Amino acid sequence: MGSISVALIDDHPLMLAGLVDLFRLSDDFTVAATGTKASDVLKISTDVAPDVFVVDLMMPGNIFEVIAKTVATSLKTKFLAFTALARSDFAVRALNVGASGYVLKGSDAGELIQGVRAVHNGETFITPAFACKVIEELKIASLRKTATGAVKLSTREGQIVAMLLRGATNKQIAADLQIGEKTVKNYMTILMQKLHARNRLEVLIAAQKLEVDDHHDWGPALRH
Repeated sequence: MGSISVALIDDHPLMLAGLVDLFRLSDDFTVAATGTKASDVLKISTDVAPDVFVVDLMMPGNIFEVIAKTVATSLKTKFLAFTALARSDFAVRALNVGASGYVLKGSDAGELIQGVRAVHNGETFITPAFACKVIEELKIASLRKTATGAVKLSTREGQIVAMLLRGATNKQIAADLQIGEKTVKNYMTILMQKLHARNRLEVLIAAQKLEVDDHHDWGPALRH
């Protein structure tokens, strides 16, 4: 497996230099580019197309708008916010525009590395000590979205939701249901549309409400 290419965006020179040194210490990563403002993301995305952007949220320009635009045009590129903003509303906003991870500055280096690996693998990663606040904020937003009407899931969609609630990865779901991993990803896209969710975490929160409110019979997957 090749190294993960990362682009590091931070307007504090010492922080940026420290991040570069951190990722260059590991053979698992290649530092593809650095930047100091939101608009640098667009240029780097076009010129280099890194696997993961690690971005601060407080910098010149509108980083939220830039994340949304980049994610819409580059499906393979992932974003991880690395910020001192320990506010759940900022985390939810970042996740809603397309970020897959939110790590607080002050976390240890291992947590940041873990977060980058996780988002590169298609997972959502939030600083564990901060995750409960973010989940509660997402739960409130999700309840608002799903309050307008019932959502009907197919048996297969329900089985996938049940496995998601148990913490299964796409690979585990594919193996258990004997379907392709690409098929699981297609179902995830459909579920996000049906549940008005923009990421995996919002799907889980909306699914928890469905399971409680609607008492679906989702077959064997629920009873493992």
